[in-house]
Amino acid sequence: MEKTAPRLLIPQLKPFYDRVEPLSWLLIRLTAGLMIIPHGWPKLMMGINATAQMALVKRGIAPAEPLAVVLITLETLGGLCVALGLFTRFWAAAITIEMLVIVYHHLPKFGWTGPGYEYPLMWALVMLAIALRGGGPYSLDRVIGREL
Repeated sequence: MEKTAPRLLIPQLKPFYDRVEPLSWLLIRLTAGLMIIPHGWPKLMMGINATAQMALVKRGIAPAEPLAVVLITLETLGGLCVALGLFTRFWAAAITIEMLVIVYHHLPKFGWTGPGYEYPLMWALVMLAIALRGGGPYSLDRVIGREL
């Protein structure tokens, strides 16, 4: 596939676009990572047993306690690491898997008919894009010079 950029309607804006393009990835990564944390924080505050009961046991997902630890870790530490761009691919891929499991448990309901799969599906796709792209130029992965 040939990589040709579209012609700009206002060519004088090219220097601006070139300068801010790397910031767009930072904005996506920060937003996605920080938006996941508020989903994990209440689980962290409730504790493992309460999270297991509330989020997993009632849906028939087992083993509930170890998976509650995974949920809490992904949605707090993982969200923070995605936002910072630290081990970005690992955390984003893990969150993608979590969101796909949530999608599976909400099928076939769509959001307008009750709690549905579209919101976790959107997050799965955003995190998948981040996992494929990595931390980008403004990330701790870039600072430490290592990326998974």
